[in-house]
Amino acid sequence: MEIELRRIEKHFGPVHANRDISVTFHEGRIVGILGENGAGKSTLMKILSGFQPADSGEILIDGRTIDYTGPTAAIANGIGMLQQDPLDVGAFTVLENFIYGGGDGITLQRKQAEAALRELTARFGFELDPYQPIDNLLIAERQQLEIIRLLALGVKTLILDEPTTGISAEQKLILFQALRRLAHDEGMIILLVSHKLEDVIDLCDEVMVLRAGLLIGDMQMPSADENLTSAVIADVKQALVTMMFGEELEAQSRGEIEMGSPVLEVEQLVVHDLRLDMQPISMTARAGEVIGLAGLGGSGQELFMRACARLQRVTGGALRFNGGNALSLSYRQLFHRGCIFGAAGRLEEGLIAGLTLTEHTALVADDNLRIDWKDMQKRTISRIDQYRVKGRATDQIEQLSGGNQQRVLMGLLPDNPKLLILEQPTRGLDVDSARWIWTQLLERCQQGTAIIFNSSDLEELVTYSDRIFVFYVGSVYEVPDANDTSIDELGFLIGGEFARA
Repeated sequence: MEIELRRIEKHFGPVHANRDISVTFHEGRIVGILGENGAGKSTLMKILSGFQPADSGEILIDGRTIDYTGPTAAIANGIGMLQQDPLDVGAFTVLENFIYGGGDGITLQRKQAEAALRELTARFGFELDPYQPIDNLLIAERQQLEIIRLLALGVKTLILDEPTTGISAEQKLILFQALRRLAHDEGMIILLVSHKLEDVIDLCDEVMVLRAGLLIGDMQMPSADENLTSAVIADVKQALVTMMFGEELEAQSRGEIEMGSPVLEVEQLVVHDLRLDMQPISMTARAGEVIGLAGLGGSGQELFMRACARLQRVTGGALRFNGGNALSLSYRQLFHRGCIFGAAGRLEEGLIAGLTLTEHTALVADDNLRIDWKDMQKRTISRIDQYRVKGRATDQIEQLSGGNQQRVLMGLLPDNPKLLILEQPTRGLDVDSARWIWTQLLERCQQGTAIIFNSSDLEELVTYSDRIFVFYVGSVYEVPDANDTSIDELGFLIGGEFARA
């Protein structure tokens, strides 16, 4: 199978997302698609997978021009895309999702479907219980289900959008083994959209780089047979960064920040959850301090963060915010006292699809009972400039790339909160955007804001945290000084080494 994109053009209003892009993908290859947020890579992949049409240009498969009418037509032509948030139905079981995704709706051929499901999971070393509800699955398991569903539909080209966000090192190893097998042994085309340069170097055969909608160039990745020393990997990363941004980026580190009095005090807090036996947790976050939470998805860190923000039920212990009893307050009351929660799901919880950037500004304004729309538009334009958002005040939020949505979220935060509780604050962001986000966060720390955040990026946790709390199936281990640990040591802790010691 050979896929050729020929002179692809795509506009979103004045934004030229794809500019005359021509590229060919060959079977048996794993190709990384790199570029800063808003570079046009996700747009190009959505055009290829039928999720949105190009303004002009052609898609050719084995020399034959294809005219898509949607993702179903793309799948019929052998091209499927795994979204960053898998497209499944939470109320269904694994088997029901597998059947429902088969293209014929719900059928009665459950035995045949279950046999196919079990054969595919065994083939790739996945462990999926056909009768487990989707809501009980980790993000890695939902990705695995989506991959085998697409394979069952006959897909020969698989596009993955940020597939390693929120999954463990072990789960990533299983995923990468499956992708290598599909490409190198079975001749599929694998296209990987990612901001994690280490993943691209580890997995891909080659990389294509987009910048401001243009195809800047491509680069062959070193073979797994080569001696990939840390110096070699660092050189390759720097070359990719230079292609992405047009310049080298200096390594970022946080400076010394003087810590103040306690902002959040947690004493033997017991968080209620039917699926996880959470042990009592104690923690104190001081003004100016950054506390990182590490752990595999579903280990309890998300529950703990939401409990601290009064968004999750608490069954025991004490929680004090600025010296007062926080357990007697709602999240709304905490919010007005300076405790701000930022959810990982940008469009699920943080922003509202269908609303413009100006309307989002109006929602968080203190004077929103009577809205001066001219003033709101001026505020929005000012924040667009301040936070370097690639978008207009009149754009609906879903028109922006994920990175620009994250910048909008930062712009909506109060200027001087006392506590920020942030889920995956740099999720899906390129290197430069992630650095920019942390520049903004650390400026708030200098002003006395305490930050509690979780991340699947171990380098981010080690770089920006003062202390790290590692969660493992409900238990917690404290790393009292993040400067005294390494990424490798943190990885072992996340895998439960402290629990087995």
